[in-house]
Amino acid sequence: MEGAEEIQKTPLENQDIDFNFLHQTVGVFVAEYGWYLLLMTVCLYMLIQHLVNKRDSQSSSASEPVQDPITVAARLEALAASRQKMQDELDAKAALFREKQQQLEEEKRRQKIEMWENMKQGKSTKGNSKIAQSTEEASTSTSTLKPKTEKKALRESGYNPLSGGGGGGSCAWRPGRRGPSSGG
Repeated sequence: MEGAEEIQKTPLENQDIDFNFLHQTVGVFVAEYGWYLLLMTVCLYMLIQHLVNKRDSQSSSASEPVQDPITVAARLEALAASRQKMQDELDAKAALFREKQQQLEEEKRRQKIEMWENMKQGKSTKGNSKIAQSTEEASTSTSTLKPKTEKKALRESGYNPLSGGGGGGSCAWRPGRRGPSSGG
């Protein structure tokens, strides 16, 4: 029975894996190369996502049904028709604007002729010019112009920020002496 006593005296150890050794080895590896592992994991994840998206886009473009050429042609014709309609509307608005500008120019020319004729005859042109200006303003702008109000200046006219006095406060910056800071 001596063999049985020897078996019982030896402590039971797992000889395949030493947990403390494994824990210590993994801890040192992570401490040394942890940031590299993290960076490689992120890059691998992004690569996998890129490949999955690429595969999905290729499979979706390959499985897209071929469109009927008649439908495509009809859609293109409708698009061209709507563009032409918008262009016609724009041309009509431009023509109206040109007509309005020509009318304004004709009115100004007529008023200048009237003022010239009045000046030749010796009539006053001040009253007519005010009427002409009021009709011109009414035709060119829809909103009324407000008269300018007298505004008070923020600072007096003699203010100069580069001069030392006058509204600058008590803190005035002065440059330091030229030359070396201390002799000797």
